[in-house]
Amino acid sequence: MCGIIGYIGYDNATPLLIEGLKKLEYRGYDSAGVAVHTGNSLEVAKAKGKLYALSEKLQKIPQLVGNLGIAHTRWATHGEPSEQNSHPILSMSGRFAVVHNGIIENYISIKEELLKKGIKFLSDTDTEVVAQLLDIYYDGDILSAVIKVINKIEGSYALGITCAERPDELIALKKASPLIVGVGEGENFIASDATAIVHRTKDIIRLEDEEVAIVKADSIKIYNKNKKEISKEIVHIDWDVAAAEKSGHEHFMIKEIMEQPKAIVNTIRPRIKDGKIVFEQDGFNLSLDDLKNINKICILACGSAYHVGCVAKYIFEKTLRTPVEVEVASEFRYMKPIVDGNTLVVAISQSGETADTLAAIKEAKDLGARVLSIVNVVGSSIATCSDNVIYTWAGPEIAVATTKAYSTQLCVIYMLANYMAEKLSRINSDLYSSYVDNLLNLPSKVEEVLKNQESIKALAKNFYDCKNVFFIGRNTDYSVSLEGSLKLKEISYIHSEAYPAGELKHGTISLIEKGTLVVALATNDALFDKMISNIKEVKARGATVLLLTTEKHRAEAESVSDYCIYIPKISDMMMPSLAVVPLQLFAYYIAYLKGCDIDKPRNLAKSVTVE
Repeated sequence: MCGIIGYIGYDNATPLLIEGLKKLEYRGYDSAGVAVHTGNSLEVAKAKGKLYALSEKLQKIPQLVGNLGIAHTRWATHGEPSEQNSHPILSMSGRFAVVHNGIIENYISIKEELLKKGIKFLSDTDTEVVAQLLDIYYDGDILSAVIKVINKIEGSYALGITCAERPDELIALKKASPLIVGVGEGENFIASDATAIVHRTKDIIRLEDEEVAIVKADSIKIYNKNKKEISKEIVHIDWDVAAAEKSGHEHFMIKEIMEQPKAIVNTIRPRIKDGKIVFEQDGFNLSLDDLKNINKICILACGSAYHVGCVAKYIFEKTLRTPVEVEVASEFRYMKPIVDGNTLVVAISQSGETADTLAAIKEAKDLGARVLSIVNVVGSSIATCSDNVIYTWAGPEIAVATTKAYSTQLCVIYMLANYMAEKLSRINSDLYSSYVDNLLNLPSKVEEVLKNQESIKALAKNFYDCKNVFFIGRNTDYSVSLEGSLKLKEISYIHSEAYPAGELKHGTISLIEKGTLVVALATNDALFDKMISNIKEVKARGATVLLLTTEKHRAEAESVSDYCIYIPKISDMMMPSLAVVPLQLFAYYIAYLKGCDIDKPRNLAKSVTVE
């Protein structure tokens, strides 16, 4: 998520804004900018890249001095990383400057409407519609203008606003995206995270959805959507800056695990309209004829993204009845791959810079394949190289071990499979509607799983000194077990392997001895009985079994296993999204109890940009 800070008070705003942005750097960003009211006008400075680039630019603008300003670190969603697309975004007249976290879902229709009115847009962002609307609605009454904007826009947003004609106030509002007001003495703040302001004040007001704050140096007034002034509690922060950077969590990994419901909402919600899955905002240009001509899907990925691809194979083949191959990207180039103009290559990467995946894409394109990429970073190399891109909109992921990126990639796969099936008339309307309903319910189901955090932590206390762990499953459960095993080994350094449960008897079972931990996944009702047989096989050889299944199978699960984790039921297609969460938590707490460097495990990097 991008970072927001705003200041009004007795001090020079510019250095305070830069200092606040530095406190938000951990969130990840690709550009930054400030807007300061100098007393006469709004002055803006923006730069692509890291904060030092912006700081260097500010040294050349000595007139950027004032007591009111807003600033932003941007993680691109709409429009590539560039100075033009950096925030603050100005209205056409220059009267309003806006910083924004979140996504304006209906920005395309608003933009088209404004273009017809002669409004000129200077950026590719969704945020600019807010600035332009404010310019149109403002007639001297700032609150009324902001309320009209709230009634017009759809989506999630945290907005900081300054107006050239109002040099003594700062405006803030939010919906489904965090924003706080910092309460100081002779100065006040707005921020997306307390990290940015806790060195100046530890007293904050938490804004609720569709509340508007009009912030002056010596006063703060909060209004609801009906323009009624409301009173708000001032909360005192009692944690330190280091904790604030992780929202009170000890590590980024656990913070990002807990952020998954919101990340899933950000991935799914803008792409479901009137009960239909849509990809128009992604610039999706695969026509019905293109879809009909696809006779094979080839998935290219590395690491956790490859494990998403393994899940996707089952989903695409079941839903579309189209053959699917899943290839480790680093091997693809050297296998004389069989792809052509009728092959859809789906590339999956969190960073969009994974070198092996990028090289594999280029190889596939040289052979005539059409490439669709699923990435998190706008304007990344893989996105640029692809014919179509679907962004996960997961926000920055700081921990090396991916969690929310994996989960949002899965969601894109669910949507893409059903989108294509519906277009190709390979799914009936009732089943399609059922899948859409399940997608919309998925975030709350993940929240339900996360409520078992403490019980999984207790389980981890029994196993953190293990030397070897085996994960087994069938169908998509096997694919999820690959990810569970990787999570454990990469952050705890415990040797861990995942196998299809049916393969145990073909050699692997010889490694099972008394006390060996076997994590068994059995979330697929149709395969549950077969998994019970596999569990009995390893139990007969002395294994300790931790079974992950649904509440439906509680009685039988407890009769055959030593420990159980239960997850709620959802469509079989989407069970991987629920099953992976306990495995993430289990790996985290194992590593925590071992005292490992969880966010930065040895020898690993967040984005592998070399082959």
